[in-house]
Amino acid sequence: MIRLYDAEGGSPIGAISDAQLQRLVDSLEEESSTDQEYYLTSATIDLLEEDGADPELLRILREALRGREGMDIRWAHE
Repeated sequence: MIRLYDAEGGSPIGAISDAQLQRLVDSLEEESSTDQEYYLTSATIDLLEEDGADPELLRILREALRGREGMDIRWAHE
């Protein structure tokens, strides 16, 4: 299982599948090959949706972002 976290506060955002994680890795910019953090905005989520991202992944990300302009998320295998 893969868990997403708010990188700033460490609070859990939700659990995602390997396929959903792969969509994030393929679609978002990484600073290095070991990077496990991504910066999200509502525009980023809209782009993921346009690229055919899983509706459940989009729901998790939108709920995490609510009320903020942007946020850093991180992922971890658990």
